[in-house]
Amino acid sequence: MSATVQSILDAGNQAITIDVECHLSNGLPSVVIVGFAGKAVDESKERIRGSFASSKLALPKKRITVNLAPADIPKDSTSFDLPIAVAILLASDQIKEPLSKHILFVGELGLDGSIRAIRGIVGKLLAGRKKGFTTFYVPADNTSQAMLVPGLTIVPVKNMRALYLDLTKTVALKQYQSGAYKPDSETVFTQDFKDVVGQARSKRALEIAAAGGHNVLMNGPPGTGKSMLAKALPSILPPMDPEEVLEVTQLHSLASREYEQTVTTRPFRSPHHSASGVSIIGGGQHPRPGEVSLAHRGILMFDEFPEFNRSTIEALRQPLEDKIITITRARDNITFPANFILVATCNPCPCGYYGTAKQCSCLPHEIGKYHRKLSGPIIDRIDLYVDVDEVKHRSLLRGQQEEPSQLIQRRVLRARSRQLKRYQDPLKQNASLDNREVKKFASLTADAEELLNQAAERLNISARSYMRIVKVARTIADLADEPRIDIAHISEALQYRRPPMELIK
Repeated sequence: MSATVQSILDAGNQAITIDVECHLSNGLPSVVIVGFAGKAVDESKERIRGSFASSKLALPKKRITVNLAPADIPKDSTSFDLPIAVAILLASDQIKEPLSKHILFVGELGLDGSIRAIRGIVGKLLAGRKKGFTTFYVPADNTSQAMLVPGLTIVPVKNMRALYLDLTKTVALKQYQSGAYKPDSETVFTQDFKDVVGQARSKRALEIAAAGGHNVLMNGPPGTGKSMLAKALPSILPPMDPEEVLEVTQLHSLASREYEQTVTTRPFRSPHHSASGVSIIGGGQHPRPGEVSLAHRGILMFDEFPEFNRSTIEALRQPLEDKIITITRARDNITFPANFILVATCNPCPCGYYGTAKQCSCLPHEIGKYHRKLSGPIIDRIDLYVDVDEVKHRSLLRGQQEEPSQLIQRRVLRARSRQLKRYQDPLKQNASLDNREVKKFASLTADAEELLNQAAERLNISARSYMRIVKVARTIADLADEPRIDIAHISEALQYRRPPMELIK
């Protein structure tokens, strides 16, 4: 007797349908799993024994052979527990009616018969939908994530006994049509721009960054509020739309320990400078997203930017330019999205007080070495450079009125709505335009283009920096509700452009 149940293998960029075949034969009672199964899959036979006993289901006293086809592709996921269990029930005639070819099972079994949440459920559902599956039996704890993928019939399952009763047409499980899940958009932020005294120019730069998705580098002595400004940036970003929630939830499900959670707020990732390159870029024996991908659709903050390892800093070139990160290993080649706003901070020198009223203790070669860790190509990929000045002590406790994040966010939302109307793409921002799109949508006045060309010649600006200045000017014009880029917009964009050699001298 034999039976076949469908499951899915979501391996990075590839989605492969897995036929879980079960065959019963005479011999000593045992469960044998073949088909290039990893340790986690091979151990499923023990989980199945415990689950069947706890669910009062009969495990056939025969030799049970399970094959995961195609057998030449490695498989290492606990999500195969559920389809293997269903295949055994079918092969032993405990489920008599054949299952539809459009049904897919994923889930991990507990020894008590429960069905546990699995990692990367969103990717598996997207892959299954692409392969033509319409009905998915998923762990109940993964329901909120599963509901994010539109166009599917989701059947949440809490335990093996309930699944058995449903498949035998005894007690039907409740089914849901996905796409109806509405994440809560109300978020309480720990930092607000009204809490930051002064720093009007820095706040303006961050407003531009939020409106157009631009990268920012803030330079200033310690204690001036650089980190505080960066942590307040999420409070002025637009809330995520359903497609962004889907992308971010999938990435965090692949890497986070709380992989059953739905991520509804924009990520804010701030790795320490001692973090390894793999943890920031991604990778490992079984490649998983790093910090650059976990910050997708959110903010990646690099506090004390020059303190990071040089190789880690240089690895940011691809995500800053292409909004993706490609991890290449001997056995795997996986591309993860990495579309984030980089907010980096740095000090004028290693001690932090060069050029301030306090005495600097650094030697000239130490200052040069400190800034040379930020290469020209990296600085070239940062749109906004802003100096964060020291704040007068008398103003700190006066309680002067600062503009709250709520008002700034309204301007950002209006600028984003203009971009949506222009590009007809909710995920397209000014910072992500390619050169062809910049030429099509920039719309500079003759005077503004002449000013930009003169500045580019005088400041020896690279071609990449030239186009980035236009993108920043486009965002400034959007904030001002202007259809064309004028001299004032180009002038302000040029103020945020620091020649690379000034940083790496």
